[in-house]
Amino acid sequence: MIKNYIFDFGNVLARFYPNEHFLHSYPDKEEAKRILSVVFDRKYWDRLDEGTIEESDVIADIRKRLPGKVGEIACQLYDHWIADREPVPGMPELVRDIHAAGGRLFLCSNISIRFAQEYSINEWIGPLFSLFDGLVFSGPLHMTKPGHEIFTYLLDKYGLDPAECIFIDDSEKNIRGASAVGIPGYLFDGNIEKLRKFIKI
Repeated sequence: MIKNYIFDFGNVLARFYPNEHFLHSYPDKEEAKRILSVVFDRKYWDRLDEGTIEESDVIADIRKRLPGKVGEIACQLYDHWIADREPVPGMPELVRDIHAAGGRLFLCSNISIRFAQEYSINEWIGPLFSLFDGLVFSGPLHMTKPGHEIFTYLLDKYGLDPAECIFIDDSEKNIRGASAVGIPGYLFDGNIEKLRKFIKI
C-alpha cells in the first residue's frame, strides 16, 4: 500500500524547460538562444545540484561569456529563475488531493542550495511545499540522484519503509537509483491523468 509519495521537482512539479517566455518575447531570437544556452548550461547546473559551485562564480562566468548588455540580461534571467518557475498543469491539484486523502508527501530533488533557501519567493512553490512532510534538496547535502545515498538519506531521516513509498520522477536513471534501495518508481511523462489512475487518487 502506498503511504508516502516522493516527488521530483523539475518537470514533475514545476516546468523546467529554459524560459519559453523569454525566447518568444526577446526580439533577437538567435541572441536569445545564445543567452539561454549559457544561463542554463549544465556545466553550472550539475555543480549547483552537487553544491560544489558558488552562485557568485556562476554569475561571474556568465558575465565573462556574455559581456556587456547581453551579459546583464543573462544575469537577470539567472537571478529570476526560481521566481519564474511555473507549475506542471494539474500537479498542484494532485498534490493537494494526495494530502487531503491522508498521503504523506516528500520531495527528493537535484537542485541548488539557493533554491533550498529561497523557494518561497515563488508564489506557488512555498504554499505547495507547506503540505509536504519532508524536503530533500541535493545541493546542501552534496548528494545527487541517481546515487543511492540521497535515497537512503530520505528513508532514514523520515523513517520510511521503502515498500510503502512511490517515487515520481521524469528520469529513468533516477527511477533506477530509487529502485536500488527498494523504492518503487513511476516514470512521469507529463500525463497527470495516467499518474492519477496509477496511484488511484
